[in-house]
Amino acid sequence: MFEKFKAFRTDFAGRPLVVETGKMAQLANGECLVRYGETVVHVAVTASAKPREGVDFFPLSVDFEEKLYSVGRIPGSYLRREGRPSDKAILVSRVIDRPIRPLFPKDMRNDVSVVCTVMSVDHDCLPEIAAMVGTSIALSVSDIPWHGPISGVSVGYVDGEYVINPTSAQRKVSKMAVTVASTDSRIAMIEAGADIVSDEVMYNGIMAGHEANQKIIEFIKGIQAEIGKAKFEYPSNEPDAELLDAVKQFAMDDVRLALDTDDKTVRDARLKPVYEKVHEKFDALYPDQEAKIDECMYKTQKYVVRRWLLDEQKRVDGRAMDQMRPLAAEVSLLPRVHGSGMFTRGQTQVLTVATLGAVSDAQLLDGIDEDESKRYIHQYNFPSYSVGETKPSRGPGRREIGHGALAERALVPVIPSVEDFPYAYRLVSEVLSSNGSTSQASICGSTLALMAAGVPIKAPVAGISCGLITEGERWMTMVDIQGLEDFFGDMDFKVAGTKEGITAIQMDLKIDGLTPEMVKEALEKTHKARNYILDEVMLKAIPEPRKELSKYAPKMLSTVIPVEKIREVIGTGGKVIQKICAECGVKVDVEEDGHVFVSGVDADNLKRAMSIIDTIVNDPEPGAIYTGKVTRLMDFGAFVEIAPGKEGLVHISRLDVKRTEKVTDVVNVGDEVLVKVLEIDDKGRLNLSRRDALIEVEGLVPENDISDMPRRPAPRRDDHRRHDDRPRASNGFIANTNKPNTRHDRERHE
Repeated sequence: MFEKFKAFRTDFAGRPLVVETGKMAQLANGECLVRYGETVVHVAVTASAKPREGVDFFPLSVDFEEKLYSVGRIPGSYLRREGRPSDKAILVSRVIDRPIRPLFPKDMRNDVSVVCTVMSVDHDCLPEIAAMVGTSIALSVSDIPWHGPISGVSVGYVDGEYVINPTSAQRKVSKMAVTVASTDSRIAMIEAGADIVSDEVMYNGIMAGHEANQKIIEFIKGIQAEIGKAKFEYPSNEPDAELLDAVKQFAMDDVRLALDTDDKTVRDARLKPVYEKVHEKFDALYPDQEAKIDECMYKTQKYVVRRWLLDEQKRVDGRAMDQMRPLAAEVSLLPRVHGSGMFTRGQTQVLTVATLGAVSDAQLLDGIDEDESKRYIHQYNFPSYSVGETKPSRGPGRREIGHGALAERALVPVIPSVEDFPYAYRLVSEVLSSNGSTSQASICGSTLALMAAGVPIKAPVAGISCGLITEGERWMTMVDIQGLEDFFGDMDFKVAGTKEGITAIQMDLKIDGLTPEMVKEALEKTHKARNYILDEVMLKAIPEPRKELSKYAPKMLSTVIPVEKIREVIGTGGKVIQKICAECGVKVDVEEDGHVFVSGVDADNLKRAMSIIDTIVNDPEPGAIYTGKVTRLMDFGAFVEIAPGKEGLVHISRLDVKRTEKVTDVVNVGDEVLVKVLEIDDKGRLNLSRRDALIEVEGLVPENDISDMPRRPAPRRDDHRRHDDRPRASNGFIANTNKPNTRHDRERHE
């Protein structure tokens, strides 16, 4: 039944890699099932028989489909099925797309679809790596024109050693997570997150990944040689050489004049009449080829920009190769938000707003990864007005999600631990104007917003991009590329980090790859540029995180309680914790490891809630003073609850500093009163006194004892103890000194 079935085996970073073809999805142009350890990913690639009409780009789609059955879980949605792709799935799709896209023919317009279905997950063997390798194999053996193969690996850095495709345990302690894709000669894609590592450590890690890829590329070439199909013919979308030459000759001078400005608005205004002039000239001569004429205009602009750079060392806006556009930074633009910062680089401008929340506000993740939540969230919005266009907002697309994730990855290494600063964070970057490198501007804006919000980040982070122009063996790089240089150039190499090291990298290419020399130069140039941005712009706007939070930000206290006490703090059906929240006007989060986080606006209410929790966890001690609530009244006294489930009796003789005839003369149900714990009897019952608490805390004098009360001797000069240096309860009130305060007390005590 499966005459075409083939299986190929190799070793991949110490684990078996098995590739099966010919059994599944036989109607696809190419397919394979990749087994890496116990991770199983199926990849199918298809192509349309004819080009898509009216498109001026190569229509490639890549989908990484997470199936929750792969990790033995049922989706949590109402329909109990997978919905839209998770952010992680979109990011993996982009990581696979970037190295394979430049290897398709530039003039092909046939739709190509890549679908990677994750069927089983072994967390020691990353499904995204299996999917990337599977995509390369499926394209290589298919009849779809493609100039591969590629391979991809993950590189970790553990205990000073590079680890290829680290296991789950190794990833948790690794100093960096770098995905490197390669062809047989060049580096095709880099996606990295790192815990502030040096340029040298990052460069050597990239090279280690590139070297590891070569074995898998040879393995794929062997599969292709054995079962690969002949590539199909396709109609080229390249304009006729005669038409291209004619348009170039006719429009070259006008294009040069239009592009020679640092203002995108002026450039677009100048180009519009040039396009009209060209179409007026050539539409009649080349009927039904308007799209081809526009392609000729694109190639003419590209030719002008690249010639300026390669031959004249001239950038469109007149800058030197390592010169950045004018920079500006501002903080606290918005009065009622927790923190805000705006970063401007030329005509690129991003406003980032920071919001602090309780730890329970962390985002829950419903995917196939081991991570179940994240407390640092960055979101990036790119409205149409930022590029001067009119288009309705339809929510974030893949580009927005990718740029947001890059900025998030860049800042995570400097976020304080939950023990040091128990908050969740949501950063939102609003792109106000775009002319290149908005993702890097959002990194700078995020640092400004966090510092303005008073978040004690470990170090400020900045981001910058580096471009590349190549022609044969000639190549050159330039920092801070604007939109036109990105559009007509060969690379957008984005690097974020502190002054000490790198925290994130994302590399987009339009060519088949980079040499090691290109990578090293890009790292060196972006490091110098980051330092300049930090020293000359960002740290002048705000030199360090503010010492105090915004008055509108929630305040937070945290403690750790014994795990066996968690049930008592939460209570049956959550009654105890709900009561604390309602009475104190706070939010209480209790984690499985015993960490307790209390958040609210009023500091006194926070302290009171923490005191109640402390009383629940730690049994009251004689002499401690608490604020309690009257729950019941009897003829002989009042019952006061000092913490949920911990109630004691205040006898009528201990209700006030003066004689009390009736309990209701002093207190009523619901009143909050200060009480002192006198004793805990052998049955665990609390005997409380409001009278003693008032005497000790407020200094009230019993009504009948004023004339007989002994005078307190003045403290001796050599006695440095203060009169209030007595033991205190955890809520800050003075604890009992076990010394009688009046003659009446002394006599009864004796």
